[in-house]
Amino acid sequence: MKLNLLSLEAVMIRKLSLSAIAVSLLASVAAAEIGFDGAADIRAEIAAMDPAVPAPAAAEAVDADKGILTDWLFGKPAPKGPAEWTIMVFGNGKNDLEPFLLKDLNEMEKIGSTDKVNIIVEAGRIEGYDGSDGDWKGVRRYRMTKDNDTRKVSSKVLADLGDKDMGAYQSVIDFAKWAKTAYPAKKYMLIFWNHGAGWTKSGERIITKGISYDESSGNHINTPQMGLIMKALGKTDVVGTDACLMQMAEVNYEIKDSVEYIVASEETEPGDGYTYDLFLGPVVAKPTMTAMEVGKAAVNGYANHYDGIDQGYTQSLVKASAMNQLPALTDAFGAAVMAAGEKALAKTSRDATINYAYDENRDLGDFVRRVVAGTKSAEVKTKGQALLNHITGSLVIHNRTRDDKGGYWSGPKEYTLSKGIAAYFPKASLGAGYTDLAWAKASKWDEFTLWINQP
Repeated sequence: MKLNLLSLEAVMIRKLSLSAIAVSLLASVAAAEIGFDGAADIRAEIAAMDPAVPAPAAAEAVDADKGILTDWLFGKPAPKGPAEWTIMVFGNGKNDLEPFLLKDLNEMEKIGSTDKVNIIVEAGRIEGYDGSDGDWKGVRRYRMTKDNDTRKVSSKVLADLGDKDMGAYQSVIDFAKWAKTAYPAKKYMLIFWNHGAGWTKSGERIITKGISYDESSGNHINTPQMGLIMKALGKTDVVGTDACLMQMAEVNYEIKDSVEYIVASEETEPGDGYTYDLFLGPVVAKPTMTAMEVGKAAVNGYANHYDGIDQGYTQSLVKASAMNQLPALTDAFGAAVMAAGEKALAKTSRDATINYAYDENRDLGDFVRRVVAGTKSAEVKTKGQALLNHITGSLVIHNRTRDDKGGYWSGPKEYTLSKGIAAYFPKASLGAGYTDLAWAKASKWDEFTLWINQP
């Protein structure tokens, strides 16, 4: 069979034209990849920082786009749309949690990324805690791929960032922006992996300052900086903190406007933290999960693991938009208690409320429940029940707990009393910096707390 020469000429002209379009598109992709991080305009502090997206990662993103265009030009299947989910894990193992980070990376590889679900990790290690997996140091980026060897991380290293500061909040912004650009999806989850301490910046152990302590730099991410991170990234469907003590009103209020759902623990987490294969397996099996379903999967994966080994825990899913009503409801409740003169009841209720590793972190719902049960004031009952109904019916979407038999931090704990969100409830003065938090500015919780503490 002979090919008509005129037809051949037409085909060649069309392909040359398409090639020119492709070159132009590739140039645009490369330019966007280089410049996207400088577009954020959240605060002068962020604008002054240098973007930290490395050339190797940028080149890979361009190569991926080039491959898609080449396939399209020469008759291969049309490019697929974005994935359903990109799950981003900011894994700061640059401290004594390094062995647990390696374990979690291997748990992720048990499931692996698919064309529908990207599992993207920025992982950091430090000298002195674990020599396995080649004893590499510094910070790397991965797209986790399926592998059953639990002794080493086999996924391809996408970028080696050297000894990058993972205690700097800009590092989270850089990572997540890069991941969202290189691996676009319909929905996104960002997980902070490290030590955590709720809102507080104090404590004898320096690694419990805020979240994401980097032992190399001595830096950590504080609560207001978490708000800056999420604002810079735009709307994120789910945020998880695979860290201790982070499910607090003070933390959640800082990030509520940029997040749909928040997964976290009121209490400390064991070193094992999330069991990633139990969490990610259901998501990969059903990639069309909604944000709420993925949040529940994270809670359930965690809870099922610790149920299986009979270890106490707390883990809950909070709907971020429901944080908007919390200040008014807590203020109305507090005002009713003060008007009724029930300081003694408030104090005994606070002292009896389930608390966590930091004594001043106490479950908000359990406190309100105790006051409502003990008050003689109809107004306190009404306002308290309205607040409790909001916590258990609208704010905390999914809550799983298990009582603990006792251990490192304390004796036996009735974690089943926890309603899913804690608040800062000191027995003396407020911690330094507390009144600077968005929660303290939006509510009168600090005033109510100080009133209870007065003689």
